[in-house]
Amino acid sequence: MANGDIHALSDTEWLDAFVGQWHLLSDLSFSDLLLWLPDEEFDSFTCVAQIRPVTGPTALEDDVTGEVLEFEPDNPVLVAYLTREMSETSDNELSAGIPVDVLAVPVIRGDRCIAVMERHTNQMGVRAVGALEENYLEAAEVLTKMVLEGNFPLAPPSDKALEPKAGDGVVRVQPNGSITYSSPNAVTAFRRMGVEHDIEGENFSDLVASMWEGVESVGQTLMADLQAQRSVVFDIERPRASMRFVLLPLVVKGETEGMLVLCRDTTDLRRRDRMLVTKDATIREIHHRVKNNLQTVAALLRMQSRRLTSPEGKEALRDANRRVSSIALVHDTLSHSFDDDVAFDQICDRILRMAGDLAAASGTVDARRVASFGVVPSEAATSLAMIITELVQNAVEHGLGSGSGKVEVRPQRVGPNLTVDVLDDGAGLPEDFELGQQTSLGLAIISTLMKDHGGTLELRNREDGPGAMARIKLTF
Repeated sequence: MANGDIHALSDTEWLDAFVGQWHLLSDLSFSDLLLWLPDEEFDSFTCVAQIRPVTGPTALEDDVTGEVLEFEPDNPVLVAYLTREMSETSDNELSAGIPVDVLAVPVIRGDRCIAVMERHTNQMGVRAVGALEENYLEAAEVLTKMVLEGNFPLAPPSDKALEPKAGDGVVRVQPNGSITYSSPNAVTAFRRMGVEHDIEGENFSDLVASMWEGVESVGQTLMADLQAQRSVVFDIERPRASMRFVLLPLVVKGETEGMLVLCRDTTDLRRRDRMLVTKDATIREIHHRVKNNLQTVAALLRMQSRRLTSPEGKEALRDANRRVSSIALVHDTLSHSFDDDVAFDQICDRILRMAGDLAAASGTVDARRVASFGVVPSEAATSLAMIITELVQNAVEHGLGSGSGKVEVRPQRVGPNLTVDVLDDGAGLPEDFELGQQTSLGLAIISTLMKDHGGTLELRNREDGPGAMARIKLTF
């Protein structure tokens, strides 16, 4: 997310981005944070978000989100909202008897205060001050000043799954580019990347360039971003390790205070991603081989059909060939898919072309799909393909009498519910037709598959013209 994009957001979207990044403020200050919004009548505040630190003990045992705070003249939230300045109090008499420091910080956007961030710090859990605590608290104070100036949230971050947190690794970079602090987890990550020396005192841009050495050339744009200390997210991948970096420029009153660099060892995540990619490729290869095997079976059925002299035998093998081919279509689609859902429109269109080709010897069939199936779960795609195949074939053979005419497939999708109408413009069903009294193998297959998926089948004559209509209803 670029800075320009940040400024283009609505207040609600901007506060969503604020809450998406305030884990930094919480972890670096070792404090619980609450976000208070004034109501429209301006007579109370409502807590709309809460976060606890992962770097220290909580100061708030209960969840405050949703609570309403009535306006009181000396309340720090109200004072901060009205004055646009921080308001601090100390409360040593909380319900658990824990001394807690409370700081109310106005959340500024442009020239407006749109909310108040309240910071609660558990003084009983204050850690012994060391290099980590000093640098964390210093960075937290800079970020708090940026909240006051309307410069927080920062840009980016990007992928939430890979986004580094303060606990993953923090590096403090001064305006001149030198590293003055690196947290223990950050040091460990750098060691895994092959950096064996102490990085404090080094130039951050030079360090990044050295880590990239032997892997690939560093892009000129990235190096320019590093040297200019702009917001950027990038990854460094070496043969046995990888890291993600998020660079956050710290600017107070228009003056740069250097950068806060969050880093995360993503080696295990990348290895898992590669395993998933390999697994996905293996599954697609399996679908491809199943499709090839089914096509081989279909070819064998065609060869056997040519050797038969019995018309009934030839017709039976042609039907079997058609059913096997419809299943092969699903596996062919799955072999090119990267997820568990199947875009069923292309499968239906290929089934319709196949039906038209089979009927070409005795007539011309205009078979088409009207509207979209959407995506269908892979476990239901094979059954749906066979059902559509049988319904279309029944429309061609019985509705059109294997002659010329039109067949339309009209899917209608509403959430998980799918209704499909298969219509022809043939002679229609006889007056005494009753579903369930037929000995057709195709209808038996359809009924069995519909029962397996909890669906329903209806066959009746069309009301909008000549011909018959088959309607199926399924829920995925």
